[in-house]
Amino acid sequence: MAVVQLNNLSKVYLGQSGTTVHGLTDLNLTIADGEFLCVVGPSGCGKTTLLNVIAGFEQPSAGDVLVNGVRVVGPSSNRFVIFQEPALFPWLNVTQNVVFGLRMAGVDPAVQAEKAAFLLNVVHLSRFANAWVTELSGGMKQRVALARALAMDPDILLMDEPFAALDAQTRDMLHEVLEEVYQATKKTIVFVTHNVREAVRLGSRVILMSSNGGTILREFPIDLPRNRYLEDLEVVTIASQIRDQLRREVLMSVDGRGAYVP
Repeated sequence: MAVVQLNNLSKVYLGQSGTTVHGLTDLNLTIADGEFLCVVGPSGCGKTTLLNVIAGFEQPSAGDVLVNGVRVVGPSSNRFVIFQEPALFPWLNVTQNVVFGLRMAGVDPAVQAEKAAFLLNVVHLSRFANAWVTELSGGMKQRVALARALAMDPDILLMDEPFAALDAQTRDMLHEVLEEVYQATKKTIVFVTHNVREAVRLGSRVILMSSNGGTILREFPIDLPRNRYLEDLEVVTIASQIRDQLRREVLMSVDGRGAYVP
């Protein structure tokens, strides 16, 4: 079953100079139930715009987004966004952050406590259940953000470069945590990243977006068994192929040609 369908999707902005900026252009994409889709491309190619339109934070200029056959007109609890910055509440402890959405929804406190305990175990933070946000490392904060998202049991997780600001060792550990979560829940995940090898390590499909106009240049199915690691030869080989094409896009965005040359 196709969970997300993007039909002839375009997003146009008015630049500060009065010029028209095309964030997305006539984009068509289907994301299957339980798929882990990774999105890569040069800076400014529309990756975050794509995520924001699926989330319902922005409305397309043309075309539409369907989730489970229903047109997206705004944010919804069935789609949860995890940003690069975890955006946790520093006046709440870890458990209180995890159950914040449940509390706002009026869920029974006993159910909140049970779900928080379960999810903190999933993200390996059980012993920090009562810790304050200021006591956590960056990687731990992202694990709390992931647990908070899972507490709401969304159909789709939308992740906007969630590991970009972390050191390599912490990022590798979070890859393993996210892999565990994905295999256990089979959530549909859309993951935006600049790190091509990260995309191949995590994704079941990688799409490469163009430098000009927010279109999809090419799709790469990742048919490697899980679990994978960044150092695996197959991961390195596929990432190198994607990176070669990405490098061409980056160069074209710099010299202004704006056209893809295979």
